Amino acid sequence: MLNSNLTLHTDKYQLNMMYAHWVHGTHNDKAVFEVYFRKLPFGNGYAVFAGLERIVHYIQNLHFGEEELNYLRAQEEGYPEAFLEELRSFRFTGRMDAVAEGTLVFPGEPLLRIEARLFEAHLIETAMLNMLNYQTLIATKASRIKQVAPQDILLEFGTRRAQETEAAVWGARAAYIAGFHATSNMRAGMMFGIPAKGTHAHAWVQSHDSEEEAFRRYAEALPDQVTLLVDTYDTLRSGVPAAIRIAKMLRERSKQMQAIRLDSGDLAYLSKQARRMLDEAGFPEVKIVASNDLDENIMLNLKAEGARIDTWGVGTQLITAADQPALGGVYKLVAREKDGAWEPVIKISGNPEKISNPGVKEVYRLVSKATGKAEADYIALREEEQPAPGRRLKLTDPLHVYRHKYIDEYEAIPLLQPIFDGGKLVSELPSLEQIRHYHEQQKHLFWPEYMRKLNPEVYRVHLSDATWDLKMRLVQEHQERRP
Repeated sequence: MLNSNLTLHTDKYQLNMMYAHWVHGTHNDKAVFEVYFRKLPFGNGYAVFAGLERIVHYIQNLHFGEEELNYLRAQEEGYPEAFLEELRSFRFTGRMDAVAEGTLVFPGEPLLRIEARLFEAHLIETAMLNMLNYQTLIATKASRIKQVAPQDILLEFGTRRAQETEAAVWGARAAYIAGFHATSNMRAGMMFGIPAKGTHAHAWVQSHDSEEEAFRRYAEALPDQVTLLVDTYDTLRSGVPAAIRIAKMLRERSKQMQAIRLDSGDLAYLSKQARRMLDEAGFPEVKIVASNDLDENIMLNLKAEGARIDTWGVGTQLITAADQPALGGVYKLVAREKDGAWEPVIKISGNPEKISNPGVKEVYRLVSKATGKAEADYIALREEEQPAPGRRLKLTDPLHVYRHKYIDEYEAIPLLQPIFDGGKLVSELPSLEQIRHYHEQQKHLFWPEYMRKLNPEVYRVHLSDATWDLKMRLVQEHQERRP
């Protein structure tokens, strides 16, 4: 049975914690959670935040219907009817602040902040992480691919290899945010307004008596959209020559062939030879499209070999983020309401990188007024004075706390913006084109040393002195309480 209600798109322990809070009468107690990731994917210098629109729609539609309640009624925990009645009236009534989609983001900084009843905050954790982790990962992968082919056309071709239908469409959206130009997925095109592009399969050629007949009949059917797949039998001996003959036929009819596509073999060699053949035949305007398990590493090598490829169809390696299939974003409690105030809380771990940053915090991007470039990101407690030009900030190296520098002339851009307040959407979501344009602007904020594909310079995310002192105090208090 298919159910479009995503309310139970959560882990069972979330429901059990909700039930335990309800039993003890603490389900209306409020808390603050933050979402962040600890390590950049792919060895990249940055990540691209994506998934907010999906999260917003999810939260807007949270409710327990009869089908969900009947399923919970049958669970081994034996949830009582009074608890199920509490769920029947469930709605998100809290506050959510978030970074804008398309923003370049870095480890340790909050991407989402949730202030809500524990009853609500626990339920939404799993789905939000699922959506944010996947889309941010794919947008980051797509941005890496865009880096190696900044002037070329990039097509997302991953649907048949994606991990199910929703991954295909939301992955296509994430890739479009990061600079891809089109998708092969028609549903993604319809849902999001992404241009849809496609050619034909090898099966089209195989279903005809000859390669040339297949090309001719395809061109007759779609004379203004002719891109021919030339590697079904022999790319240079039969495929490209047959495509050139069809290009001549189209020219005689005042039409123009758009491109040929290579999907196998030595793409560097084949593209150079095909380019020579097309040019000698008088068709320099016909482009060359390449596919076949491409990623940023293969594409970089092909370019280094002088490949004559204009358009890249990238599928499996992008949509599955094959070299790192998970981002690892986490959702951590940072404060709880106690006696009418927020009490900071911390998670202690034997792994130093897993010790959380306590307290309700804001994140600022510090942009130098002299250069117009991002100098650092700065995390401060919400009750602290906001950074402002003329207010000197001390930036302590988070990896080497004995090293620091000062910054005076800067613009402090708050990254977390209100999305929900009192359960109501208070921010108008930008269009996908606006997000895509914003992402391009974001990239201009950073020096190329942070953006390069290999061994990028580390962009620093600094804690304010007050945030650092709070963290150290809570660590110390925890150590003193140990038996």
